[in-house]
Amino acid sequence: MKFFVDTADVPAIAELNDLGMVDGVTTNPSLIKKSGRDILEVTKEICDLVAGPVSAEVIATEADAMIAEGRKLADIAENIAVKLPLTWDGLKACKVLSDEGKMVNVTLCFSANQALLAAKAGATFISPFIGRLDDINLDGMELIEDIRTIYDNYAFETEILAASIRSVNHVLDSARIGADVITAPPEVIKKLASHPLTDKGLATFLEDAKAAGIKIV
Repeated sequence: MKFFVDTADVPAIAELNDLGMVDGVTTNPSLIKKSGRDILEVTKEICDLVAGPVSAEVIATEADAMIAEGRKLADIAENIAVKLPLTWDGLKACKVLSDEGKMVNVTLCFSANQALLAAKAGATFISPFIGRLDDINLDGMELIEDIRTIYDNYAFETEILAASIRSVNHVLDSARIGADVITAPPEVIKKLASHPLTDKGLATFLEDAKAAGIKIV
């Protein structure tokens, strides 16, 4: 499974990247706003830092404007994935940009039917939003399962990028189902290493080492 980091915080990306935990990055206007920086500037810096795809989202809502904006974003670096909303205009833009050889991440997916359309339009990635479905008492993981089944049935090459990850269980369930990619905030990725029994065991080892007078220089 590929790990994308869902942030525009360059130091946080760099820390995880140094550990080999970054296969790509996803950004959006909200994350860029939090960074307080120019969208083109911060996106270029992230692209220079990581080797994998960096999703940069358009803000236009009409197909022709999305295409123009997507081309501008794609010019930032070779590893840009143009991020488009799953609307009819977004699908039109996806078809044009993907036919031009650009990576496209179709986002805000909430149904398997939408995912099917995105695959047929040539999307590189489809981003189903798990957490937002959970927020309205629907099971976000069922959507991942449905998309996985459909894509496997017809050998679609579009990668399932599980998004709106809120917990370590979302990551685990996505991996079990077979999502190709998860994108999560840095803090969620770091929590994957945490377990109370690990902490307890380490504390015991350190106490025993101290009692035995063990020192390693």
